[in-house]
Amino acid sequence: MTVQLARISDTALSLDEHVAAVDSTTAGAVTTFVGRVRDHDPDAVDAVIALEYTAHPDAETTLGRIAAAASEGTDAVVAVSHRIGRLEVGEAAVVIAVASSHRDDAFTVCREVIEAIKRELPVWKRQVEADGTTAWKGIGG
Repeated sequence: MTVQLARISDTALSLDEHVAAVDSTTAGAVTTFVGRVRDHDPDAVDAVIALEYTAHPDAETTLGRIAAAASEGTDAVVAVSHRIGRLEVGEAAVVIAVASSHRDDAFTVCREVIEAIKRELPVWKRQVEADGTTAWKGIGG
């Protein structure tokens, strides 16, 4: 199985859990990606203090499909989660771990997973600024 974990979660994400999920003696490479809430945005007038994520009920199924498609044709193993709910600055919104026998596949699959999440995952975010201004951002994490 190439997808060990594909989860939408309302609790804090653990990088260690994702790395452990893809651990294998056949893996010569493990790549990771952590997408975090930052304190600024090009469209924001004031400092960003939080993001509020909402997911469609099919989001977890879509996430699994994204991970499977990204790893197709490789020996890569994927663990990926996307957080929902209110996240403060510094908290992880997305965690991805990919293990493969070679680094090129591990890097390529990891990048494709996050890019597909941004394009296809039915997750929306509301950006909250320090002055109370909010703005909805489009599909993706």
